[in-house]
Formats: sequence, structure tokens, C-alpha cells
Amino acid sequence: MDSDIAAAVAALAPALADRAAQVDETGEITKQTMADLVGTGIFRLLQPISHGGAEADPLRFFDAVRAVAAACGSTGWMTAALGLSPWHVALFDEQAQHEVWTADPDALICTSYAPVGNFTPVAGGYELTGHWRFASGCAHAGWALLGGTIVADNGQPVDMVSGLVPSTEFLIDKVWDAAGLRGAGSDDLSVEKVFVPEHRVLRFYDIAMRQSPGQRLNAGPLYRMPYGTMYNYTNTSPVVGMAQGCLEVFVERMRDTHRLSFGGGAVTAEQPTAAARASGEIDAAVLQMGRSLRDLYDCASRKEEIPLDLRLRARRDQSLGAERALKSIDLIFGATGGVLLRGRNPIERSWRDAHIAGIHASNDVGMALTLYGRGAFGLPVDDMLV
Repeated sequence: MDSDIAAAVAALAPALADRAAQVDETGEITKQTMADLVGTGIFRLLQPISHGGAEADPLRFFDAVRAVAAACGSTGWMTAALGLSPWHVALFDEQAQHEVWTADPDALICTSYAPVGNFTPVAGGYELTGHWRFASGCAHAGWALLGGTIVADNGQPVDMVSGLVPSTEFLIDKVWDAAGLRGAGSDDLSVEKVFVPEHRVLRFYDIAMRQSPGQRLNAGPLYRMPYGTMYNYTNTSPVVGMAQGCLEVFVERMRDTHRLSFGGGAVTAEQPTAAARASGEIDAAVLQMGRSLRDLYDCASRKEEIPLDLRLRARRDQSLGAERALKSIDLIFGATGGVLLRGRNPIERSWRDAHIAGIHASNDVGMALTLYGRGAFGLPVDDMLV
């Protein structure tokens, strides 16, 4: 099933590339594109078999995300964010899963994980109030996964959780207006005193310890993967895809009778070298990230406890993947020359998209390398994204 999805994504990619300039100009991904993406099945790759999904090897999902992002950075970023959510929902109580997917197996779920909401205990669940930022793709979502803390009677936080809220109960504040990823729709969400039943609330501790209630129904290795790895790879794979797309455009246009087809000018001595270095950086990112993800998935498949050193290595490789992708795009951008002054084009757009995506905390290579080094030295490591 996942091979069919990969083929469908590949077939759709040229149309996504054709629409990329419009997405950048209007700041919106059209309903037609969303329908096309849903039709490929990409949003079902991490969805459990129990609810009509592919329950695929996570590497297949991140490969598909890279393919979408290579065609359009904004669409790739939004696809990654919405595509991860089924994995998270599969960890919730079975009743919550039924509520999300029984009526609509293609339901889309946006996320804003920052624990800024207040979950106040009430009979049967919680009353939720909060304002969240950067909920990519929220305009297309039927549900939202929102982070927050359970608040005791004295006002003190006692637990970090995420809650599932239907779109009928949250408001969207259309504030997203960035230099890149302009169509990602990373707008704000707000909720005011909304009731969230107990079964639609999940503790982050249970996710981190891989002991979530949903695993009783969804017992496969996909749902024993570390939350930190799945989340961080979701925010880096699109950047690597943007670099791949940027390189493809650069090479294709340089091949056009050995001249830049979008502006003229002979090939310089530096341009072939830039292409070689950029392709090497991208290959290193893909191969190193893929190795760590496969090792994690193999460990989960054997039902073994996933060791900290492997999780730290995956975090290291993922953050270096982002750094390498950005380096490759910078190499191409610098080698393209003054033609970039003649109006927007795919290389300039990839540069903007990737650098906005690179700001995400997941792609902070310094933090990730510090964590890896502390682990290597035998020092304590306390980070929920490992």
C-alpha cells in the first residue's frame, strides 16, 4: 500500500511544482491541492490499520514528505505537520480514535504542541482555555491537537498533556505572514472554556515512556517509536526536500545548452562544483537520517527498549540533516548569480522557504549536538524531544 502512495505522490509532484508560485504569491494552498494530497493517501501513511491507514514504516512517510517539499516548500511543510498527527492520535484512547476517524477516515488534524493551554479538571474531563501559535494547515483541519498543562485548584501546573479538539470548538486567527513557507497556513488558534473529555487527553509522560493507551489497539512498531524522533524528523525532512528540489531546478536549467535558461550567462567554473557539493550534502543528510530511523524502527520491531544513545544519535543526525540541507541551498543560491535579481524563481523561493523552516527549534543543531555530547560523556540528558 505504501508503494502505491509513493507512486501517487511522485505523479502529483509536477502539478505541485506548477502551483508553487501561486502558493507563494497568495499565501494559500488551494482546496484542489488538498484534495489531491488526500487522494494520494500520504496522510494515511502513519494512520493505524485499525482505522483504515497504511501503518507504514516511518521512513516511507518522510520519503514522501521530501518529495512533496521538493516540489513546493510550503506544501511539503504543511503535509509533514498534518501527516504526523495520525501517529499521535493512534496513541490516544480507542474512543478518541473512533471519534476522529469513524465518520471521516481522511480527517486532517493540525497541531500546536506548545504547553500553553490550561486544562482545568471538571467532571468527566477538563475545561480548556488557551491561545496557540504556528498551527500549520489548520484551515484544512477537522481537529486540532493542542498542548497544555493540567492545572490544580491552587493554579499550579501538575502535568503536561495534549488534547483533541474538533474544529467547531476552536477559532483561527489568520496571522501567518512570513518571508518563506508563505502557504503553510501556520496561523494561531484559540479556545475558550471548551470541554475536553478525559479520553481525548493524553499525557506527554505516557508518550515519552511509550505506554500510551492507544498502544493496546495499535501494538505495531510504528507506535513504539520515540515521540522526539517522529516530531523532529517531521520538521527536518521538508527542509531536505526543499534542498533536493532546489538542486534539481539548478541542474536542469544549467543543462539547457550549458546556459541559465532563466536569464542567460555562461556556466562559471564554480557552478559545477557548487552542484557537486550541494548534492553531497543532501545525500549525507538523507543517508544519515535514514540509517538512524531504520535502527530505531528495527529496535521497536523487536519490542526492545530504545536506548538513549540511539535516540541521541537520531537527534544528532536529524539536526545535522537540516544544517546540511541549508548549506546545500546556500551553495546553489550563491552559484546562481545575479539572475536572482530579475524576479522570483524556484531557487530563490526554496532559499526563503528553507531558511524559515530552519529557524524551527527542531533544527537547532547546537542544542542537538550538545545533548549528544552530554550523552557521550555520561552526563545527564533531560529533554523531551530525544
